[in-house]
Amino acid sequence: MKCFDPRIRLPKIFTGLFPDALWRGFPDEKTVFLTFDDGPVTEVTPWVLELLKKENISACFFCVGENVKRNPQVFRQIVESGHLVGNHTYHHVQGLKVSDEEYRKNIEETDNLIHSRFFRPPHGLMKRSQYKWLRDRYNIIMWDLVSCDYRQDWKPSRIIYNVTNYVRPGSIITFHDSLKAEKNMRKSLPVVIKELKKRGYSFGRLDQLADRFCKKQII
Repeated sequence: MKCFDPRIRLPKIFTGLFPDALWRGFPDEKTVFLTFDDGPVTEVTPWVLELLKKENISACFFCVGENVKRNPQVFRQIVESGHLVGNHTYHHVQGLKVSDEEYRKNIEETDNLIHSRFFRPPHGLMKRSQYKWLRDRYNIIMWDLVSCDYRQDWKPSRIIYNVTNYVRPGSIITFHDSLKAEKNMRKSLPVVIKELKKRGYSFGRLDQLADRFCKKQII
C-alpha cells in the first residue's frame, strides 16, 4: 500500500519558504520527536498522557487556545506530567485566510493562557509577513512527518504504515489529540511507538532540540 499524500512529508520547495522554522532534528541521530496538535480535549488527551507515561516519552502538545480555556484541568495535566506545550492559535485559524492583525490576536490570546516559546501554524500555512513577525517571538516548530490520523477515510493500518514507512532519524512526528483523530490515533499510536522503539529509535525532547537548532533563543 503506497501513500502519495504530500501532507505526510512536505517537499523542500515548501519547507524552504520558512528557513528559520524547525522541520526536523539531526539526521545523524536516531532520535524522533513526538508532537500532538489541536487539543487539549477531555475525551482524548488524558488517554494520550497515560500512554506516554507508560512508554516514558516526553512530547509537545500544540494547544488551541479555546480548548485550553474550555479544558483548563486537562491543560494542567499536560504541564504537570512534564510535557511541553506550544501555541496553535486560539481558534485554529489558518494564516492565509485572515488578516495579520487577526492572526496575531489569535496567537497572543493563546500565549496569555499557555506562555510558550513554541508555535506551530495550523496546516503549516502562513503569510510571509506573519512568518517574519513570528520568528522574532517564537521558535516555529513544523514537522517532518504527519500521521494523517485525522483522515476519516483512512484506517489505522494506513496511519501506522505512514509513520513507520516514512520515519527517518530526526523526524518530528505529528499526531492529533482531537475528537476527529481519536479513533485512528488510539489504535495506531501504541503500535507506532512500539515499532519505532523496536527499530532502535529514541524519543527526544523538542526543547532540547530547539536549543541546539534554532539560531535565536526565545525566552
